[in-house]
Amino acid sequence: MNPPDLYVRAFGLRDYSAIWRAMRQFTVQRTPETPSELWIVEHPPTFTQGQAGKPEHLLDPGPIPVIQTDRGGQITYHGPGQIVIYLLISLREIGINVRALVSAMENAIITLLADYGVAAQAKKEAPGVYVESAKIASLGLRIKRGCSYHGLALNVDMDLSPFQQINPCGYPGLSVTQTIDQGIPAGMTELSTALIEKLCKQLGYRNPPERIHPFDELFIDSLLTP
Repeated sequence: MNPPDLYVRAFGLRDYSAIWRAMRQFTVQRTPETPSELWIVEHPPTFTQGQAGKPEHLLDPGPIPVIQTDRGGQITYHGPGQIVIYLLISLREIGINVRALVSAMENAIITLLADYGVAAQAKKEAPGVYVESAKIASLGLRIKRGCSYHGLALNVDMDLSPFQQINPCGYPGLSVTQTIDQGIPAGMTELSTALIEKLCKQLGYRNPPERIHPFDELFIDSLLTP
């Protein structure tokens, strides 16, 4: 059996709420024939609070907006210089469960970092990817009718100070790091392309990186228009 196709879209810097509404609508509208997609995004400074999020983990948001969203997990921060990849995946078509999807996301990031000489690991009790005790990537998913949305965030070269205004992912005092501080010189484009390749390999999709499609305003409008 041939591996399924996967459509990849690069959105650039986009408002969190609009992209969240669009991926939720994409998931509601999709049929068994709809190809799964990966969306590569950056967001302006935004705190997002998961469904089980506790208000005490938001210490001092200041002027940064806080958005209550429908992914799992607690609170995290998104900002420019962070790779966000949303996985709009049919779990049925690749024959995996949610735990396997989380592991695939973690392993894709771990193998990416290993290619640049950085040792990283996952933690069973705290999903995400860590370099020693510092978190370098966060995960959060929602599953609806056997399909996922939301995804992962890899810190590349960003202002990390807003993480001090929260308990990242619900862990007081958790250290946060990024690829530039780990001695990785590669930028957003190189790392995004490489991470897409790793995700495709982990999930069993067929997708050469030249099939990454640029942002399409009409596509988003079609999802957000009633």
